Amino acid sequence: MSSYLVFSLAASLGAMGELAGHERRGSLLWPGRSALIGLMGAALGIRRDGDFSGLDRLRIDVAVFNSGTALRDFHTFQSVPAAAVKKPNSRPEALMAAKDKLGTGITLRDYRAGVLYGVAVQGDGLEDVQAALHKPCFTLYLGRKSCPLSVPPCPKLVEAETVEEALEHVTVPTWFPRGMMAQILVVGEPDGRGSGPYETVHDLPLDRQRWHFAPREVELRSVSIQGRRAE
Repeated sequence: MSSYLVFSLAASLGAMGELAGHERRGSLLWPGRSALIGLMGAALGIRRDGDFSGLDRLRIDVAVFNSGTALRDFHTFQSVPAAAVKKPNSRPEALMAAKDKLGTGITLRDYRAGVLYGVAVQGDGLEDVQAALHKPCFTLYLGRKSCPLSVPPCPKLVEAETVEEALEHVTVPTWFPRGMMAQILVVGEPDGRGSGPYETVHDLPLDRQRWHFAPREVELRSVSIQGRRAE
């Protein structure tokens, strides 16, 4: 038997990171490792430039109960040519000084609407993370600040033989149909038990200040998990 911290993540909108270009910011079908470490760090009160070494050592598996539907948002922005303004004191000052030379562009931001995930964590310090998720220091959101959680994560410590068994204890929201067996995808680091398939994702944080991430291989396992419906 192993100890697990399990909790749920439900949101009307989620943005789960991806390799980001200047004009498009995509979203994965599930929250990556860096996003989950950041969420737990926010609950613990760790700032972006803080010490994440304890959280970096945790093993994290994700159950995709509902990956939601794709939603794309369009943002317009104005850019100031570098040669138009010399050493402005602020962006508003630069926009005013170069108002006849401004360029307008469009960026694309992808979201997933109506998502529900279960998370299973193994390692040291699970009691502290559980307490922090019950009473987080900073607001928890699923990716971007425009994506707050729909319900509290309901963290709990459980003993289980496998991660799939641990994820059976995840508390799902009241709108999740009672008694429904969900055919879900469990995403985690290969443990030698499964046969894949495998996928490469870029969600291993290397430099949090420069937003540099390394690739890692994850294993996708399709299983039936019911979860515990909230009362």
